[in-house]
Amino acid sequence: MKIDQDYRDMLQTLSEGSVHRRFDPYLDIDWDSADFQIDPNDPRWVLPECDPLGAHPWYKAQPLEKQIAIGLWRSANISKVGLQFESVLIRGMMQYAMRLPNNSPEFRYCMHEMTEECNHIQMFQEFVNRTGVDVPGMRADYRATSHFWHLGAYLPVIFFIGILAGEEPIDHFQKSVIREGAERPPALLRTMEIHIAEEARHISFAHRFLHEHVSRQNKAGKGITSVAYPLIMRWLAGAIMSPPKEFAREFGIPRKVMREAFWKRNESRDIMRDYFGDVRMLADELKLMNPVAKALWRTLKIDGPSSRFRGEPHRRAQAAA
Repeated sequence: MKIDQDYRDMLQTLSEGSVHRRFDPYLDIDWDSADFQIDPNDPRWVLPECDPLGAHPWYKAQPLEKQIAIGLWRSANISKVGLQFESVLIRGMMQYAMRLPNNSPEFRYCMHEMTEECNHIQMFQEFVNRTGVDVPGMRADYRATSHFWHLGAYLPVIFFIGILAGEEPIDHFQKSVIREGAERPPALLRTMEIHIAEEARHISFAHRFLHEHVSRQNKAGKGITSVAYPLIMRWLAGAIMSPPKEFAREFGIPRKVMREAFWKRNESRDIMRDYFGDVRMLADELKLMNPVAKALWRTLKIDGPSSRFRGEPHRRAQAAA
């Protein structure tokens, strides 16, 4: 595939950023300092409003000790889910990169991104280990099928839509936690800051990759992509942000509460819709919002306004603040 100069320049910029602005989980986090010690009784573990369970009345009505314990478990589990997803990303991206020709600028950037994702896996696992909570990560059904997700790399457009579907919810959630402004445990906050900083490059690449590759699809290919796009977004949002059954059992959370929080309650559906403002903007740019696709976005309850620019804070959240 011929790569135009603008795309080459963008890949060069991202690759140089990975060289000159990078993080190491064991150099940039002082894990053994007093500030970064994990205190299981720290009230800063209480879930924020941007968490679907944190916004639920049942959770708010619980004693503080239980809110803290639930918040610690949930924070550790989201980190575990993040590292599990990034392992899939690495496996698939390696398969894609190994099929690229010599002198491909995509190859160099993909290798940089995989290096950064390996660091994220180490960072998240170190955080999980230090919480002392034995969390499983993804739900059992997602864990069972995740061993095969990387095979999607043989369909690069579908695979990179999947990458965005996994990266955008966690990135949006972490930014929302930081924007909320409430105090958070330093170890949690630092892992979020590092992840957000480097994910900005990864998400930029996925957006531009899809611009380049979808533009080369014929009419039938774009039609298939327009339908696959929201389906993958909704499916992987569930994989990333919905807790496993062990969570409800651990804390005696009623089944009705879990159903409402993930994702039957109007407030929780709004939270999920917010995850995808940027990818709806991308779908508009790629001309994938045809009538059938729009109907599917609505049916899956992940429709809504598109972002005006990447990373735009959600307007409903701003109004509430």
